Amino acid sequence: MRAQNNSSRDSSYGPHGDGAEIMYAIVDSALGRLMVAGTRRGICFAAMGEADRALVAELRGDYPLATIRVADPNRRADARIGQWADALAEYIAGRSKMPTPPMDIRGTPFQFAVWDQLRAIPAGQTRSYSEIARRIGRPRAIRAVGTANGANPVSIIIPCHRALRASGHLGGYRWGLERKRKLLEMERSGQPLRLS
Repeated sequence: MRAQNNSSRDSSYGPHGDGAEIMYAIVDSALGRLMVAGTRRGICFAAMGEADRALVAELRGDYPLATIRVADPNRRADARIGQWADALAEYIAGRSKMPTPPMDIRGTPFQFAVWDQLRAIPAGQTRSYSEIARRIGRPRAIRAVGTANGANPVSIIIPCHRALRASGHLGGYRWGLERKRKLLEMERSGQPLRLS
């Protein structure tokens, strides 16, 4: 994870993935290639992109001290990663409900407060960074909320795409503004997305 400190909320590994064995699966989705990665305890990373190599580089960049390998579908613990990747791809396509896999992520107490607020936003709705800041009792921490939003290591599962600027503009999105726009459209309309 990109956080600069050593705080966590009961993650199974140390800063920068120290001590973690991370398995990943990459599948097609309606928004491009989708990577889901996790430890034996839960999902620690989910990202979208165009190329598998770039997704693997992003994972290694966020967890440089971890042992990282492709999930083996014949190993029970690894098979769950592929199943969660498929479930998340189904959600992105608009064909199922949001999956709720166990997570194994690190962050500061502030980041977890922001991420908890993001998870509380119902599908099809959005909140501004300033509203999220108010809800966590830190109304002046709007920029810090944006930074915590951007540090989210598990796209879609922690729905950082549902956070907008106060003006209603999309703001930023680590995995591309077009993906953010399409996710929001799918959630609002309930209509399936087509495979890109």
